[in-house]
Amino acid sequence: MFRYSILTLMLSGLLGCASHSDTNYASQASETQSSTIEQVIQKVSVERNLTITEQTEPNYLTDLVNIPELEQYLKVAFENNPSLQQSVLALKIAGAEQGVTGADRLPSVTASFSGENSEANGEQYNADLTASWELDLWQKVADSNSAALKDIAATQANLDSARDLLSASIMRAWLEISVNQQLLEIEQRRLEILDNNESLVLDRYQVGLGSLEELDNAKTSAASTRATVAQYQENLQQSKRGLLLLTGQWSKDTAAPEVSSDFPEVINPLDNLSMQDMSGRPDLRQAFYNIEADTYRSDAAYKAMLPSFSISASLSDLADNPSDALFSDPLWAILGQVSAPLFQGGKLKSEAEVAELTMEQSYWAYQEILLNAVNEVENATGQEYALSLQQQHLSTALTSAKRSVDSYEQKYREGLVDILDLLSVQQQAYDTEAQLVNATYQRLLNRIDLGLALGLGVSA
Repeated sequence: MFRYSILTLMLSGLLGCASHSDTNYASQASETQSSTIEQVIQKVSVERNLTITEQTEPNYLTDLVNIPELEQYLKVAFENNPSLQQSVLALKIAGAEQGVTGADRLPSVTASFSGENSEANGEQYNADLTASWELDLWQKVADSNSAALKDIAATQANLDSARDLLSASIMRAWLEISVNQQLLEIEQRRLEILDNNESLVLDRYQVGLGSLEELDNAKTSAASTRATVAQYQENLQQSKRGLLLLTGQWSKDTAAPEVSSDFPEVINPLDNLSMQDMSGRPDLRQAFYNIEADTYRSDAAYKAMLPSFSISASLSDLADNPSDALFSDPLWAILGQVSAPLFQGGKLKSEAEVAELTMEQSYWAYQEILLNAVNEVENATGQEYALSLQQQHLSTALTSAKRSVDSYEQKYREGLVDILDLLSVQQQAYDTEAQLVNATYQRLLNRIDLGLALGLGVSA
């Protein structure tokens, strides 16, 4: 009884030496996320006069832009995009690494067979079969395996993030093609008008009704617009090449994507805010899993200072020929072993401190990501409101500019204004139309950014 009491005291002392901070960073992170996200959702709802409904649509980021042709490019990109495939392989590597860690929980069996020829003993053959197993009394190996499982979860979240970003990039590329087509059409219509004006001014100049200055100004405006048209044509081709690049496939025979000149309808993620609480953001999930993984590693590092218990059993045979050495008359042995680290120059203690500090570092990294997520939501919602106002004002300005163009064209035909006044009004109208197209484009892009900020992912 005295021996057992001494052993109990020794184990208690070792457990005391292996104790560490009781701070549960994973629990703190979860509580902080819940309270922070609830506050920001309520703030957004109040500021934008949104009504929280029980509907949950759109569920996915790809629901924001419902275009059948776009789905085809998304599917091809998921299968062939090089960056995404690297993330897929990273997940497989994490799974294989977990298999290495999990193997430590199982017994290991080794077999050996050797032969020796010496002058004293002649030929001798030795066969040995040994099984060993470390008893995981302190759950140290289990903690390491749990950390590896959390690493898999974090890598999966990273893959989800890569898939979400790829989807968003493809949708942005689709919108970029559309906006470049619209801007090109505006410039082409501008050029057509300027060419007509140039011809009209030239005719007037040839009959002595116009000045050389008017002719030069008309030619300058037309030539400048031709240069702009050439640039927009190249921008459009680059946009199409960019979309094909995201799919991960290229061939000289690959057809360029056919995108409508009209903008597609992009749903506002704020219309249904009930379940879009940022908890689905892959970067938040990855950071949270990193906290849990580092917590398990910290526990395992402290438990490494505790005694370890192992059992091994072996069968061995020694004979003068190979067949007799194959366990025809084996000897067996069983060994139980207890070992404890007594002095390693403070190595284990330092490793435990490093593990605990790494765990705390992961917690603050999570806090940083959470704050950035909140900021992204607030910025995106603010942009939605601001761009909506810009669209309204530019639409009003465009309506007025078109009326002004009609008025100045009539006055120019009547000789009440010169060509410079007419060109100025026409340019202003086309500039306003281009600004409206750009504002609409930026608003649609912002809705995709808002979907990412709220944690809308893509279907697996």
